[in-house]
Amino acid sequence: MRQLVTSGSPFEPTIGFSRAVRIGNRIEVSGTTSMRDGKVVGAGDCYLQTKTILETIVKSIEEAGGSVNDIIRTRIFLTDMSLWQDAARAHGEVFGEIRPASSFLGTSALINPEWLVEIEASAQIGA
Repeated sequence: MRQLVTSGSPFEPTIGFSRAVRIGNRIEVSGTTSMRDGKVVGAGDCYLQTKTILETIVKSIEEAGGSVNDIIRTRIFLTDMSLWQDAARAHGEVFGEIRPASSFLGTSALINPEWLVEIEASAQIGA
């Protein structure tokens, strides 16, 4: 069974993606930014953007029947690698002892120039 989780983004049907997809016990979360109600949360603040993104990711995983404890992988894309410690601090606050496998990757740009960070996540229910 394929379960789709939406964030309500107007881009989901246009681009053809879901915020998250669950198949069996596996949940994959699309690249997520700090957009809420059409606005960037934390413009210029990598820490706040990361916290906002992780809240959205956890909510999506919960909507798919999982929990924060099921997250096994995160991929963090930064437009400015000098901000990695801000993203890492937020990541550590959310995941603490869960400690999923994680990558910090530099990218030259994201779709919106106000976005400093975009994060993907994978979860395995019962992991």
